Amino acid sequence: MVSLPRALALSLSQLGDPAIVEVLVKSVLVTLAIFAVLGIGLWAALDSAIETWLAANMPEDYSDTLAAVAALTIGLVAGWLLFRIVALFVLQFYADEIVRAVEARHYPHAAKVAGLPFREELGNSLRSAFRAVLVNLVALPFAIALLVTGIGTAVLFWAVNGWLLGRELQDMVWLRHRSDKAEIAPMSAGRRFLLGGTVAGIMLVPFANLIAPVLGAASATHMVHRARGAHA
Repeated sequence: MVSLPRALALSLSQLGDPAIVEVLVKSVLVTLAIFAVLGIGLWAALDSAIETWLAANMPEDYSDTLAAVAALTIGLVAGWLLFRIVALFVLQFYADEIVRAVEARHYPHAAKVAGLPFREELGNSLRSAFRAVLVNLVALPFAIALLVTGIGTAVLFWAVNGWLLGRELQDMVWLRHRSDKAEIAPMSAGRRFLLGGTVAGIMLVPFANLIAPVLGAASATHMVHRARGAHA
């Protein structure tokens, strides 16, 4: 069974693979485009609300400036909190390409990945995003209570999202290879958490967070295949 460091090392060494680079570029561009659209929508909504509120309180129109500052501030905070959810949502649609690229180089004799229908891809992505939002909202009151500890809030969110990421990354690979819906995934809960926790940590690092989802999906491919007994 391949270790997490070995899986990460193999995945890092394949980041220059044209197929992986293509997925990386596409997923980053789509993710950034989604945030750009959300940011424009946020600015427009805040501009309208602030303009209405200021109409009777200030002689000059400062709404555009205030809306831009508010949208930028809220957008940066929301972007930091939501990046993982949006990035994984987008990556679901390119997971086939990552799994195929890893298999072509390291597991040529393994059963080829079965592409999922678009409807199933969309359903998986929406369920994953909903689950992430719901679990983080449940954790929020505990995170607020842990603010007094200084580090407890960050540790809690890291643990929660590590657990979520481990499951999502495993399923990106496993759902494409299982022969039956009742078949149990080969990765243990502990190994899933180690993978998810590592990727969640990488996602906290600026710029490195852009490659983290692809790196995680490639690493999950190695870990699932080795857990199933396949060898490079």
